[in-house]
Amino acid sequence: MTLAQRITRLPLPHDADIAADLRTDWGGGDLADLVANTASASPFLREMLRKEGGWLRDAVQAPEDALREELARDGDLAGLPSLLRQMKRRVALLAALADLGGVWTLEEVTGALTALADRAVDLCVHHLVQAEIRRGKLPDLPDAAGMVVLAMGKMGAGELNYSSDIDLVCLFDDAAHDDPPQARTAFIRATRRMAAMLSDNTAEGYVFRTDLRLRPDAAVTPVCLSIRAAESYYEAEGRTWERAAYIKARPCGGDIAAGRRFLSAIAPFVWRKHLDFATIDDTYEMRLRIRDHKGLNGPLRVEGHDMKLGRGGIRDIEFYTQTRQLISGGRDPSLRVPTTVGGLAALSQAGWITPGDAAELTTLYRAHREVEHRLQMIGDQQTHRVPVDPDMFARAAHLSGQTPKAFHDGILERLTRTADRTEAFFAPAEAPADPDIPERMREIVTRWAAYPALRSSRAQSVFRRLRPQLLARLHGAPDPERALLAFDGFLRGLPSGVQIFSLFDANPQLVDLLVDIASMSPDLAEYLSRNAQVLDAVIVGDFFAPWPGEAALQADLTARLRAIPEYEGQLDAARRWMKDHHFRIGVHHLRGLVTSAQAGAHYADLAGAVIAGLWPAVVAEFSRRHGPPPGRGAVMLGMGSLGAGRLHAKSDLDLLIIHDSDAGEESSGPKPLVAKAYYARLTQALLTALTAQTAEGHLYSADMRLRPSGRQGPVATALAAFETYQMNEAWTWEHLALTRARPIAGDPALTRRVEALRREVLTVRGKDPRVPGDVADMRRRLAAAKPPKGPWDVRNGPGRLMDLELLAEFCALDGASAERALRAQLDVGLETGRISADAHADLVAADTVLWHLRAAERLLGASALTDPTEGVQAFLFREVGTARHADLIAKVDWIFRNILSNPRGRGDP
Repeated sequence: MTLAQRITRLPLPHDADIAADLRTDWGGGDLADLVANTASASPFLREMLRKEGGWLRDAVQAPEDALREELARDGDLAGLPSLLRQMKRRVALLAALADLGGVWTLEEVTGALTALADRAVDLCVHHLVQAEIRRGKLPDLPDAAGMVVLAMGKMGAGELNYSSDIDLVCLFDDAAHDDPPQARTAFIRATRRMAAMLSDNTAEGYVFRTDLRLRPDAAVTPVCLSIRAAESYYEAEGRTWERAAYIKARPCGGDIAAGRRFLSAIAPFVWRKHLDFATIDDTYEMRLRIRDHKGLNGPLRVEGHDMKLGRGGIRDIEFYTQTRQLISGGRDPSLRVPTTVGGLAALSQAGWITPGDAAELTTLYRAHREVEHRLQMIGDQQTHRVPVDPDMFARAAHLSGQTPKAFHDGILERLTRTADRTEAFFAPAEAPADPDIPERMREIVTRWAAYPALRSSRAQSVFRRLRPQLLARLHGAPDPERALLAFDGFLRGLPSGVQIFSLFDANPQLVDLLVDIASMSPDLAEYLSRNAQVLDAVIVGDFFAPWPGEAALQADLTARLRAIPEYEGQLDAARRWMKDHHFRIGVHHLRGLVTSAQAGAHYADLAGAVIAGLWPAVVAEFSRRHGPPPGRGAVMLGMGSLGAGRLHAKSDLDLLIIHDSDAGEESSGPKPLVAKAYYARLTQALLTALTAQTAEGHLYSADMRLRPSGRQGPVATALAAFETYQMNEAWTWEHLALTRARPIAGDPALTRRVEALRREVLTVRGKDPRVPGDVADMRRRLAAAKPPKGPWDVRNGPGRLMDLELLAEFCALDGASAERALRAQLDVGLETGRISADAHADLVAADTVLWHLRAAERLLGASALTDPTEGVQAFLFREVGTARHADLIAKVDWIFRNILSNPRGRGDP
């Protein structure tokens, strides 16, 4: 379809005589009305029509083809300034008519203008760099000798307005040059000539007004600087407004590949790895400075209003979108969208704003941009102010196809709606007065000003808004002073405060969570002060969703690690991911959303997923130097509590590695290793991946002492040696440990073989008549070596969890059972007659109580059992099913004295 056939709207005539003359000249019909009415309202477009009317008559038959042909023109590069200006006139005329006639959408109009800017910049760069090469000032290198131009702002996003400046950052790849200072001089000269070629207003007009001030530290740096210098600047000194600018940045001319490498290198500066709510305050202050500078703080009125920077204008929607993108784009790459409309859609899909808000702001943004275009089409001026002059106002209204009154009322209504949607997001609430608190609490509060987290004025400003809410909630805790002391420890441990205070300020529900944690778990509060970024996980959409299970967790972590090319980055990402989920389990347990038993299973799922997810990354990194694993590879077994599928908040991991390869077999990498050495060092690489302290901390403490021959044996065991050892040499305690072994990662076929061997060992060795005596002897040795550390030690000593685990393992070995979990193993003892029905019921009940207490102690800290606060007591009562502390003491004491005194029969309560 031609442009004439696609017209859906028309401007109104402004000057009837001019319109009538042009309508006759164009032969009547919708196309004639479009051309005539447009020219009658816009002196600029009337002049463009005079100069390019002949070309336009052919172009309107297929405007998209005409645009593509225009942008593909090369022409005589010696006459490049004239060529570019002609291209600009034609594209501007065609885009205006396609816009006013409703033929193109806003995005198609801004896209056409941006495509012209891209083409103009790229032609200039290559032409001018070639001139420097011919003069011998630059080496004859491809891709503009390493010079790249970045499109910033609206050009970078493909959103140029009708009479837009273009914001450019010019860089050069200093690594490509033997003499960077000489290259810099040549590139500076080329950049200045490019800006003049585009910006100079000659008799033929201009191409684009060009702004180079978005480069790093523009007041003191040259117009083109090295990529290395730019990277150093953003790493050390970059500011929030520069982060926002780089959301839209993209290479548009010259060495595109170098530009992409640069943007990838500074991505950590733009996209913070943690949720960055401090950006809200930064943007709020920036908005105030802009409005103060421009005098835009008055009440909303249409005439004279700045559609870009004024209240309820375009910039409010852009800031609203970009700020939310900066807050969470470091964690969610789907939010790194350069366009405003695309950013709103991404934020809605990710759950950061409602679909209704996204749709409303998208509609308002497009309408504001169309008004902006009408203002600029009148005289090709870079203006955003609604005219005060009645005639100019009427011209803008008529270009919009509206009467002046309808135009006025529509603008006012949309500005008001925009302000209503965006102002509350930026404007900080007024801080209420601090509540009345006891003198002792006031003494604690007065020392906060000296803490590192409150040294900066920014942190103090945000905390002033937050403090009254915090103090009110702490004062309302069951034990206010103890809760305040715990929070004091959290605050004292924070190295800085702006980010986390902003997080709490923007998400009040986190204050309740922090008070819960501070009043119940000093250990967890201390952990939070060192790892405050884990609170990011609370405000992502699936934090309170049902637990996904080990398989889904492993798939998620594996996908995340595959997207990260560097091994160190994978280790850091695994730590952040694990801490998020670990914290989630703890919060769910603390809030009573899961029981201790469920939390134990979730911790085990998480550890299994971490190991299985990291294993391929470790193998790939190790294989890069030493080649793929020889033989059939290796299987990793989770032992102890990990194998049994029940961990607590501070569990270590017991691991065992079994590989299947010939002893003399050698790997095929650059640094080959024989199989024994290969798997020993690969195992050590895995342990390092799990336990090493990186910038994100460590994952787990890991223990390999359950391998054959304990500390004296190799850290990785060959399958054949493992089979021989288990069948002929292993002690009974090693067979007991094998009852809880669970394959977690490795070759599937080898995994099946190892599991079959495990079952065979249990079947054969469980029949050994020495097993019951060995187990009784082990119990005596354990009791002597690990006596209870106090009356609330539910782990070590007679009648406690270690006794229960030993009994359960014996039942599984004695019954030649493959079951791993403690309860399932006790069921085996019931089936074989080793445990009576009454004893079985008592043992299950005892395990429930003791595990609840163990899990609570490891989550809430050692004092949770010895000196519980009122809140901790309520937590324990809920878990164990008692109503008074005395009842809890009596129940635990009875378990310790009676449960394992006679496993075949019931003790007397």
